[in-house]
Amino acid sequence: MDTAKVEEVVGDFVALRKRGVNMIGLCPFHNEKTPSFTVSPSKNLWKCFGCGKGGKPVHFIMEHEQLSYPDALRWLAKKYHIEIKERELTDEEKREESIRESLFVINQYALQYFIDTLHESEEGKAIGLSYFRHRGLRDETIKKFCLGYSPERRDSFAKTATAAGYNPELIAKTGVCYSTDDGRLQDRFWGRVIFPVHTISGKVVAFGGRVLQTNAKAAKYVNSPESEIYHKSDHLYGLYFAKQAIMQKDRCILVEGYLDVISMYQAGIQNVVASSGTSLTIGQIRLIHRFTNNVTLLYDGDNAGIKASIRGIDMLLEEGMNINVVLLPEGEDPDSYAQSHSTEEVEEYIERNKVDFIKFKTNLLMSEVGDDPIRRAGLIGDVVKSIAVVPNDILRSEYIKKCSEMLKVGEQLLVKETAKIRLKRAEEQQKQQYESKLATQAGEDETHDEATTAIDEFQQNIIDSYSNNPLHHKEKAIIQFILKNGSKLLQVPEEKNSNIPSFTETIISHLHYSFEGDGIELSHPLYRKIFQEAAVHMNEIGFDPERHFIAHPDAEISRLAAELCGERYLLSKFFNEQQKDERNELAVLFEQTTRLSVAYKLSIIDEMLKETMNRLKDPATTSNPTALQEAMEDFKYLKETQSALNNVLKNYGFGNVALNV
Repeated sequence: MDTAKVEEVVGDFVALRKRGVNMIGLCPFHNEKTPSFTVSPSKNLWKCFGCGKGGKPVHFIMEHEQLSYPDALRWLAKKYHIEIKERELTDEEKREESIRESLFVINQYALQYFIDTLHESEEGKAIGLSYFRHRGLRDETIKKFCLGYSPERRDSFAKTATAAGYNPELIAKTGVCYSTDDGRLQDRFWGRVIFPVHTISGKVVAFGGRVLQTNAKAAKYVNSPESEIYHKSDHLYGLYFAKQAIMQKDRCILVEGYLDVISMYQAGIQNVVASSGTSLTIGQIRLIHRFTNNVTLLYDGDNAGIKASIRGIDMLLEEGMNINVVLLPEGEDPDSYAQSHSTEEVEEYIERNKVDFIKFKTNLLMSEVGDDPIRRAGLIGDVVKSIAVVPNDILRSEYIKKCSEMLKVGEQLLVKETAKIRLKRAEEQQKQQYESKLATQAGEDETHDEATTAIDEFQQNIIDSYSNNPLHHKEKAIIQFILKNGSKLLQVPEEKNSNIPSFTETIISHLHYSFEGDGIELSHPLYRKIFQEAAVHMNEIGFDPERHFIAHPDAEISRLAAELCGERYLLSKFFNEQQKDERNELAVLFEQTTRLSVAYKLSIIDEMLKETMNRLKDPATTSNPTALQEAMEDFKYLKETQSALNNVLKNYGFGNVALNV
């Protein structure tokens, strides 16, 4: 942290030029024509006054490379040749790590082999290169995506790799080759053009191969099997090339195949990825979520394909994504449309024809049901199920309004049905977690009734535990605020008579450092656990406290989080939600967080004052001059602190209202 210089770290990614004592450039995190991105070498800080992002060098690497805090530190250590001493690996871990690295090395060797075969062999140029050019791909695009060709011989790569000294067993482990029953090593992708699959950091993790010969027995596409380094549910084709564009445009376009991605990219639409023909998975969705909350699904006119895909799209909604759907003209797919239209035409078509997912799904289903009341009721139920998984209360409410208008169904009825589904899902999830936990603790003979009783007892214990302590109510409000808003950014204003500039940080981070600085820990054990765990994740991009804790493996934490997220009005005494605040949202969040923090500290001071007053009344204190003097000094200090905290509240026009919560 001391060695990393902000101008050097940022300068690797942004063209900077001097302006006075600072440096400026175009922000890499949003589109801008006039530089608003400022680097201060003297303070070792960067700040964009356009999008509001800023911080130290490590925060830039976290944001730009989408790395966790520890991985960003490792990145900086590698740049500055600093050795990081970590836990020594066991012999088994070293062996596994060695195997993983070997598989990546073999994949890289295979990649270069396929590329060389495409561009240098007569067969590769005549078959593979001519195919790519026939599909409209330019040579620079072919090189950009590292496309290749595998010869029409079943063991060409196998013989080349083993002759180069690579271990046949490890070659088979990559999936590039496979072992036959008689022990021979054969190529998996022979006679196919090759599409390498990259990790988010650019390593080649797998391959896809498309057959070019007309052969009814051969599969059109063959993909690498699962391996120690490749799990297809955790990878998206093209993400390595698209991640910067996704961040800049704050949107990811999701298509189906390799050529869809490549043709769109070549046409200038670079924020595009593909699930490569597989059903969308949670792992893939969370990969996208690291870069944006906004997804556009680009479909061709194949209704059967749309219906097959749409069944898995509820997962996108459940992960809190904002979804739009675009249907291309009949007979077109993303590959063909991008080939025949300019960048501006593609972008304009997407913008003009995008509809939100609920509207798209409703229209799609309405075209089938007609006036049949039974099928219409089923349609409503199907759409409500999709709305029910949306975690954001406001967005869910908007979807319900739109659905009510489109289906001519009462809004309150839809609200009621949505609430039923959400409640049922939450109960089932909690019961499953408790039954699993109890089965582990008490053996396989644990009954369903005992599990249900345990849930009820736990719920009552939670209610009892925070109702008896005067601090627990405010701690409950703090945890609910973190669950709902913890990952949001707030704007910490510049301190008067200080060299510390204004900066942004997450609400979790602000509360953590505020309490840590005063040596405060929450008194309620479960609240304390949630707060401490949230602080561990406070710098993770894409961390969603509500989803994280509701799905927590500790069933007590999960249950409590679900209860708190279901209580809408707990914070109403802290914040007047009816008042419309036109100020900067980041500044408003700072004030709200400060009010919550100060109100809690005032409650602690109040309890300490009560304890000090009892000491002053105690004969053991009054009869001891030294003890009496200490108690009086404590009382004076606490009253001064109480006054200072009340002044903070008054500065935000809040008076002492928070004391009455």
